[in-house]
Amino acid sequence: MFKGTARKATTKMDVDKEVEQLVVEIRRLGAQEGDKFGVTFGVLFDDERCQDVFEALMGTLRAAKRLKKIDYQGQLLLKGTHDKVFIELLV
Repeated sequence: MFKGTARKATTKMDVDKEVEQLVVEIRRLGAQEGDKFGVTFGVLFDDERCQDVFEALMGTLRAAKRLKKIDYQGQLLLKGTHDKVFIELLV
C-alpha cells in the first residue's frame, strides 16, 4: 500500500469516528423539536465536552451532513450568527 493510500484510509476512519462521536454528542445534548430531534449550533459549539473532542467542529458537521447523518440549513455555520440554527439528527 502506498503512503498516500494509507493516509487516506486513516483519514477516512478518523472522519467516520468523529462523525459517530458527533451523533453521540447530539443525542446527549439534543431535544425533540416537533417531529425532529436535534440540537442548535450554539448549544453544540458552546459545550465544553464538544470543544475538547472536536478539533474542527465545522468540518465534522459538514462531513456528517454529506453522509446524511444530520441536516441543517446552509453550508457554513458561524458562532454568534448561526447559534439558533437547528441541527437535525437523521439517524
